[in-house]
Amino acid sequence: MKINFKYKRKSYEVDLSKPIDLSIPLIPESKGPRCFYAPKFSAKPFKSGSFIGSVKEGAPVNFFNLKLNPHGNGTHTESVGHITKEQESINATLKKYHCMAQLMSVCPMENKAGDRVITKKNLESEWGRSTPEALIIRTYPNEEEKKNKDYSGTNPAYFSSSALREIVKRGVKHLLVDLPSVDREEDEGKLQGHKIFWDIKTQKRRDCTITEMIFVPNNVKDGLYFMNLQIPSFEMDAAPSKPVIYRPKLIK
Repeated sequence: MKINFKYKRKSYEVDLSKPIDLSIPLIPESKGPRCFYAPKFSAKPFKSGSFIGSVKEGAPVNFFNLKLNPHGNGTHTESVGHITKEQESINATLKKYHCMAQLMSVCPMENKAGDRVITKKNLESEWGRSTPEALIIRTYPNEEEKKNKDYSGTNPAYFSSSALREIVKRGVKHLLVDLPSVDREEDEGKLQGHKIFWDIKTQKRRDCTITEMIFVPNNVKDGLYFMNLQIPSFEMDAAPSKPVIYRPKLIK
């Protein structure tokens, strides 16, 4: 199936049979991907009396309980409710699931403390003339290890405050990153980057989201994409997610 649409006075075609999935599959009891010392994702058959919800154990169906922490286990999307007292769920705040997205690859810079940081300068060297509603950041080195890495205690790369202010200034509503957080792993609970992105001090950008721990394959080129951001209907501040992008073809 193919669809045609207009974006900024230009016409595009997208082949929906050629999706690029940016989510990382969760495998029960695997090392990762996980972060912040969250327990491993697990899936165990439900037990009640003599019933064990596993076909291998003789049941007619598989009937499993899942245990996960959306922020700590794999690809997930967060709402502003992640850092507010109010229970603002991702299901209630994410109401548009399709938009245009720019994929950008950056090499985080090392600061004086030895941290790897995505800076405003990183972004300025890659920005195009205009900025779509969503921004996808791929960091280098981009190793397959990201798919099963335990980031806990590793001080991963994160965003500088100036970089996030520039992202907000350019009108980005959906930020997708292959990191466990836009903030430093140990930041004394300041979460400055999250607060800047959601503009907590003034208007609260309630219709904006942050998606973390994605994986962008190396054979996917930087540029403009059509994106579908999928989540289960969890009334929670975050939920596992499946961002899918498609390469648009400009129709002359």
